[in-house]
Amino acid sequence: MRQIVAFLILSVAVHGYGQDQKKPATLRSVLLDQLRSTHNQKDWFVDANTAVAGLSAEQARWTDGKGNHSVGQLTYHLIYWDARNLAKFRGETLAKFSGDNDETFNQFDAKNWAETVRQLDQVMTEWEKAVEGADDKKLEEWAPIISRIATHNAYHIGEIVFVRKEQGSWDSSKGVK
Repeated sequence: MRQIVAFLILSVAVHGYGQDQKKPATLRSVLLDQLRSTHNQKDWFVDANTAVAGLSAEQARWTDGKGNHSVGQLTYHLIYWDARNLAKFRGETLAKFSGDNDETFNQFDAKNWAETVRQLDQVMTEWEKAVEGADDKKLEEWAPIISRIATHNAYHIGEIVFVRKEQGSWDSSKGVK
């Protein structure tokens, strides 16, 4: 009888323990976590939506005069590469690219700042949906690229926050002191 009681107690404890644990990480969940943490989820660093929020077009155009990019240029660059890689992921025909990476920064137009912010959010959302809907084989094939996209986003988001701090337009309560 003691063995049965011990078995039942152990079974309940193990069952309860298993319910408290998160599901094991999958390739899809890791990639989505990386994409979302650079898009709109608070994490160890500032996400893109927070980094560009509340800026005027004039502030987005501002540079330090030392040859560094503006917030607007950095944002445009992220949109360019995220959209281009997403089109490739989807098997779409890619627009011609001269190979001059400066073009991916210098096409920013401050008159379109609000639309630029919207496009950044949109392309990042579309990447998340694409990863959610992709089959496992495609995710395995694309995982290194998607991971680098998230890393690339995080790098330039850090630059955006730095430019805003330099400019005096960053609110440190948003994440970085």
